[in-house]
Amino acid sequence: MAASPTHARAWPFVRATTAALAFVAIVAQLERTVRNAQESTTVWGSDVATVVTNFLSFFTIQSNLAAAIVLTVAAVWAWTSGRRQSVEPRWLATLLVCVTTYMLVTGVVYNLLLRGIALPQGVTVPWSNEVLHVIVPGLLLIDLLFAPRRRALPWSTVAIALGYPLVWVVYTMVRGPLVISPSTGNPWWYPYPFLDPNRPGGVASVAPYVVVIAIGIAATAAAVVGVGRLRARR
Repeated sequence: MAASPTHARAWPFVRATTAALAFVAIVAQLERTVRNAQESTTVWGSDVATVVTNFLSFFTIQSNLAAAIVLTVAAVWAWTSGRRQSVEPRWLATLLVCVTTYMLVTGVVYNLLLRGIALPQGVTVPWSNEVLHVIVPGLLLIDLLFAPRRRALPWSTVAIALGYPLVWVVYTMVRGPLVISPSTGNPWWYPYPFLDPNRPGGVASVAPYVVVIAIGIAATAAAVVGVGRLRARR
């Protein structure tokens, strides 16, 4: 189904606005995180370099940052060479599949597994937390369903989308025991409780979460590719 000219002209602004919202939310949370480190009274809590690296190691932050960058690129493409194109280029379509998959998984995992976990007062910026875990994922879903110039991609794109999350899991599990937790002083740090092998059950308690999330990412990527193929046919 072809998009109307008004729809096609307006959508880059939707993408650029979503990107700006994600960037602002990330910066707001980073500023709060650094300020907390600077005010910490412990050696491990005041290590700003470690605290910033930890912040950037969250899947939520990485996926939001990637989404913001890709949406910005997509908007610029639409305002320049994209004005003469009926469908988005394959490289851009592939990147959009990846970031859409990651953001949808971020939203689902947060709201199913993490929303009920209480955090110390002042650790997070509440509005930023909602933007990164709810609003931006929702906007990426809207983009998947309604963005113009959608290109059909092969099913092999699912394998491409799986690459980054697998690398992230390996990075997380290798780095975890090498870092002192800024909040507790424990000689390990993991971005999410369900990835912490120091909890009761050890590594055996982590493996099922990793497997389920991997399956979920693959299924989500397949759904995203499927929607794109369906929309392209229409």
